[in-house]
Amino acid sequence: MILSGSSSQQLAAALADALDEDLGRVEYETFPDGERLVTVPPVSGRAVVVAATDSSDAHVELLQLQDAAREAGASEVVTVLPYMGYARQDKAFEDGQPVSVRAMARAVSTDTDRVVTVNPHEDAILEFFDVPATSVDAAPQLANPLPGDLEDPVFLAPDDGAIDLARSVRDAHGDGETDFFEKVRHSGSDVTVTPSDIDVTGRDVVVVDDIVATGSTMSEAITALDDPARVFVTCVHPLLAGNARTKLATAGVEAVHGTDTLERAVSSVSVASVLADELE
Repeated sequence: MILSGSSSQQLAAALADALDEDLGRVEYETFPDGERLVTVPPVSGRAVVVAATDSSDAHVELLQLQDAAREAGASEVVTVLPYMGYARQDKAFEDGQPVSVRAMARAVSTDTDRVVTVNPHEDAILEFFDVPATSVDAAPQLANPLPGDLEDPVFLAPDDGAIDLARSVRDAHGDGETDFFEKVRHSGSDVTVTPSDIDVTGRDVVVVDDIVATGSTMSEAITALDDPARVFVTCVHPLLAGNARTKLATAGVEAVHGTDTLERAVSSVSVASVLADELE
């Protein structure tokens, strides 16, 4: 049975369809003091809990879903984290601070038999779980919503660390060049962002990243492009906090495409089939 967190209902339904498994009807409540409560139906056999942890409340809800699945009769609990919050806090930045993703991973591990994530910020965080943990790559899915008439496309990563994502989307699309932006930090707030050396004049540009959070750095990088034909942004996790979508639009982005790891208006492609392949 597939059990969904409140912010992952669309993906959970798609995954249930892909696996041909029942989708459990989960009830969600919030008490006046802010405490959460979930109620799940009876479970026989495996329970797959699908929950993006894009807020601290979502983390609590996930822990409740895992515990409720056991109480409801599940013999096995598999936890799917389409988007894992706190993943970018993968080290202690200053003395006295936690490795937050480690703390979250340990908590999630308490009442599950296995964890599956989608494009975590770093695969190394999988080692923080106390149960088997794997990740799946949804980047190739991002080629699906792109126009079929891309003109001599260039697939750009925000830095050299994300170039493999750009290559994955390029390969899935079928043709094009890849490159990455170069960042030069002059001070804490002064950052220069430029494309490395590729000519994008008159060409369609697809910017590829694992997550778009505030959109500030990405919109600055796009503004620095030299007269591209069209600009598209693709990302696995479309967090798009605050006015991120507006920043990208004013930078000249024609369309933003994300997956349903975070369910947003730009979630034009599902990761359900990729997860189903891992879970079958």
